[in-house]
Amino acid sequence: MIEAEIYKALGDPVRLQMVMRLANGSPCTISQLTQDLGITRQGARKQLQVLVDAKMVQLSSQGRETQVDLDIATLQQAHRFIAELERRWDQRLAALKSFVETEFEH
Repeated sequence: MIEAEIYKALGDPVRLQMVMRLANGSPCTISQLTQDLGITRQGARKQLQVLVDAKMVQLSSQGRETQVDLDIATLQQAHRFIAELERRWDQRLAALKSFVETEFEH
């Protein structure tokens, strides 16, 4: 289940900050992406690999730099999963409300 990998990847504050920085739609170099995050280049690579494994980002070489780009389709998949959960809970709450209102009317 890819959603589990997505949420696992977003569960780390550093990776979450990376995704938030990429959410503006522009690719970044690794050094731009990790500026002021307090991690080494090696640490950044390790964190990015988790995002790559979750299919949240794509890496591409641009000369001596590596560009990092957010995969919007993966985030949309995670959003659809959460939306489905919300829809199911809304149905359950509506059924509970209906039950309670019916019980108190009698």
